[in-house]
Amino acid sequence: MIRLMLSDAQWERIAPELSGKAGDPGSSGRDNRLFIEAVLWIARTGSPWRDLPEAFGKWFTVYTRFWCWAQKGVWERVFKALRDDPDFEYVLIDGTLVRVHQHGTGAKGDSKSSHRPLAWRPDYQNHGLGRRPRQSRSLLPGQRHDSIGVEPLITGLDFEALIGDKAFDNNWLRANLNERGAAAVIPSKADRAGRIPHDAEMYKWRHLVENFFCHLKAFRRIATRYEKTDACFAGLLNLVAAFLAIR
Repeated sequence: MIRLMLSDAQWERIAPELSGKAGDPGSSGRDNRLFIEAVLWIARTGSPWRDLPEAFGKWFTVYTRFWCWAQKGVWERVFKALRDDPDFEYVLIDGTLVRVHQHGTGAKGDSKSSHRPLAWRPDYQNHGLGRRPRQSRSLLPGQRHDSIGVEPLITGLDFEALIGDKAFDNNWLRANLNERGAAAVIPSKADRAGRIPHDAEMYKWRHLVENFFCHLKAFRRIATRYEKTDACFAGLLNLVAAFLAIR
């Protein structure tokens, strides 16, 4: 018996955002719900595509469809449609390391094959109580510093405070936040000349982004990267993040 993940309520939210449904141009998907369950099964178990149970259909057909959707940006569109209302009071930002398996290297024309951190921005209202995160993410090469991923995540956003750890204590980010009129809830590095005070109580909320990473990495194909291309890995990330947002 294969363990499925989507409840009827979750499916009702996802279904309208998918390609291949009745009324869409082109051919219709035979069973969009089973297809989504198949991709979630791969993400959760970390199994090779060839080991996809026959109950989900032919593995190569499922993989090819997943790959096509990744190239066309369908997974990102689904994620953006299902994440929460973008209005927020503050943002939390952090990075996590995703090691690349040897089978995930060597794609022609793709970028670096080292391990990659994710710079992710869950935004909360009401101090994160009783509210799901609205997430955005940026993929970075493993050798790049977490702070490199900050600018694309906060560009065009309006918020009152940014909460991050000491890795984000740098002058350009503090200057950017000061121009916005946003508070920098970031502890000073030990080597900074002159400590800059921060709101210690608000900083305690940073555990929320750590909790989110724990939920994300419960999916084994996210905790370890097996996908050869950034597009396919980002596709899995977007689907899993969308699933977590509507749990």
